[in-house]
Amino acid sequence: MAIVVEHDKRKSEILEKSLELFCSEGFDDVTFQKIADACGVTRTTLYIYFKNKQEIFVWSIRHLTNRIEKELLEIIEDETIPPDECLKKVVCCIVSECGAHYRLFKVLLPYLLSIEKSGINPGERVRRRVIRIKHFLNMIIINGQNAGVFKKVPIKVVNDMFYSMIETTMYRIAIMDKFDVKEIFDVVNLCVDGITISRS
Repeated sequence: MAIVVEHDKRKSEILEKSLELFCSEGFDDVTFQKIADACGVTRTTLYIYFKNKQEIFVWSIRHLTNRIEKELLEIIEDETIPPDECLKKVVCCIVSECGAHYRLFKVLLPYLLSIEKSGINPGERVRRRVIRIKHFLNMIIINGQNAGVFKKVPIKVVNDMFYSMIETTMYRIAIMDKFDVKEIFDVVNLCVDGITISRS
């Protein structure tokens, strides 16, 4: 059992250090050897965990998104937070994480364009990673409507509205090189207030 835990811990450390390396140098400039050096292991040891650089990159993003999803679930499962505040917290948490990992989007965009050239559908790759976020948003909206906190508006429309804010954040970071967290938080708050039934 201890060996499995140690193996998982080492793998997690490799993914975290690799992500830092990809963010600072870009996907193309990072080599398997550079990853091994940054992690303080040999290439042979690195091959025990991953077969190539691309696998490390994909897994490092998955590792990050899994951690973020865990944070989001903690917010959603906290029954002391009312649905409107929960929705604000979840969307703002995602937006904050986008800001905290802004360098990743600079690397991710060229990577997605490069895999498209090799015949892989980048949209499908992205959809697989964001489906959980859309599911979380649905859970909050449905809970809020059932609790009489949110107006009975189409769930898909509301979900799309909040998810588009997340996409806008990613676009601003990756393409426009602009990120104003307060501006996005203000939009999130306004939109949540717009679907919330007045308590007065």
